[in-house]
Amino acid sequence: MFKRLMLTAATLVLSISAHAGSRLTTDVVDTAVGAGSFNTLVAAVSAAGLVDALKADGPITVFAPTDDAFAKLPAGTVDALLKDIPALSNILTYHVAAGEQSPKDLLISGSSATLQGQSLAVRFKGGSLYVNKSKVLDVIYVKNGVIYVIDSVLLPK
Repeated sequence: MFKRLMLTAATLVLSISAHAGSRLTTDVVDTAVGAGSFNTLVAAVSAAGLVDALKADGPITVFAPTDDAFAKLPAGTVDALLKDIPALSNILTYHVAAGEQSPKDLLISGSSATLQGQSLAVRFKGGSLYVNKSKVLDVIYVKNGVIYVIDSVLLPK
């Protein structure tokens, strides 16, 4: 069973790593804007004053919740966060790590230290990569790092 799990994890890493050769020429912010599925994240990053940090040379790793992920939060949460910049910044920096962390790096370490100060748990389960309880839907290599598209908003403890 362990060998099968390791083989499946290795297959995932190779599959995701294949995207590394197709790096976009845009940065994290421009890629998110262009994708059209990160409107809430882009609005939050802008409100928190973090656009320049995510456009910097990097490299950085961003765990990016989609608009659907933000929609899973209780009603009014996003609006309340947009009015509470310290809380918003705390959550957003929990989604960012220094350096470009490949899927292989994440699986080997089992965690990712965030700019917020806490670490995210990384695991492979049921054929998918997870960050805390959030499923990684895609990996996008950009000019200044890597974006992990995730299906829920990560909330610090």
